[in-house]
Amino acid sequence: MTMNTDETGEDDGFAEVVTLGKDAPLRLSSGETLSPFNVAYKCWGKLNKTKSNAILVCHALTGDQYARGKNPITGKEGWWPKVIGPGLPIDTDKYFVICPNVLGSCSGSSGPKEINPKTGEPYGLDFPVITVADMVSAQVRLVDYLQIEKLFSVVGGSMGGMQVMHWAVNHRNRVKTAICIASTWRHSAQNIAFHEVGRQAIMADPNWYEGRYFEKKDNRPHAGLSVARMAAHITYMSEKSLTSKFGRNLQDREKLTFGFDADFQIESYLRYQGISFVDRFDANSYLYITRAMDYYDISVEFGGSLTAAFEGTPVKFCLMSFTSDWLYPTSESKEIVRALNAVGAQVSFVEIDMDKGHDSFLLDCPDMFNIISGFLEAEDDFSERDRS
Repeated sequence: MTMNTDETGEDDGFAEVVTLGKDAPLRLSSGETLSPFNVAYKCWGKLNKTKSNAILVCHALTGDQYARGKNPITGKEGWWPKVIGPGLPIDTDKYFVICPNVLGSCSGSSGPKEINPKTGEPYGLDFPVITVADMVSAQVRLVDYLQIEKLFSVVGGSMGGMQVMHWAVNHRNRVKTAICIASTWRHSAQNIAFHEVGRQAIMADPNWYEGRYFEKKDNRPHAGLSVARMAAHITYMSEKSLTSKFGRNLQDREKLTFGFDADFQIESYLRYQGISFVDRFDANSYLYITRAMDYYDISVEFGGSLTAAFEGTPVKFCLMSFTSDWLYPTSESKEIVRALNAVGAQVSFVEIDMDKGHDSFLLDCPDMFNIISGFLEAEDDFSERDRS
């Protein structure tokens, strides 16, 4: 395991890429198998003697294992620095926190960018199509590798929330609590449509080369991936936040140019988001992960009944949504809550008033921080002996 320190010299957890599945292939939803496969992850805190204080943090579509501390790929701060850490809502002085990079992504876990052990070349489109269930199956193997029988909590927002729900439904006896933020129980037709626009932008890029761009020395489908990111980023914000931040303000000019340069600040902002994204994310991974999200529906294995999916669950749930999130609106969280109530499950739900849109869960949100810490503390029954 590789120890990491932040710029202040403080210990900031450890990171590792572990190879699993050599003796027991990972069977995927498609019927294909992966063997072996890699899972990249990062941990913070200390596992107690009874191994009862472990929290699994699940990342969103373009996230990674670097939730806290300096990301070695981007050189920037992790994506949840105000949530994970000493004295923070997910307190690393109390909990052992694990954040894995999902299967299919591009930060060390097996995916289209990584090397296919059978060929010695990147998988490309030879990598099997994966689902959220497959991501979680790989995480289960990781938790087994860490010799943890039951997680104190699984926490995540957006696609991370989908992983949380799959853990709570399909691995319910290995999870005590579940915190699902700004997420849903199945992907809507509208969200599938948004993802298809992004995928088509990538595949229409002449530098995509049918997914085999890694064979070309310098060419990458950056234009298509940039457009996909721009389109997706719009869905992460709200109309109010876009208007308050940009309005119709012009970008570094006093009048319209009557051309197709970025006249407006919002155009310049979206172009920056697209350009900066291609430096840290793989185009094929974007195809695979968006497809996994589109296939997500936790009711499928229960005859299409969301209520049946939760029947007899021992898991205690905490759900949060945001008033301005139109990507995964409050109504979808309420459907989960109603299904949980129908089977007498223990669930708390809060809709947070915030005007920043879907990305609110990644921003400075004191209400969310308080809810996470309060929920975890209420369920924390570790003894002093356990803590030592």
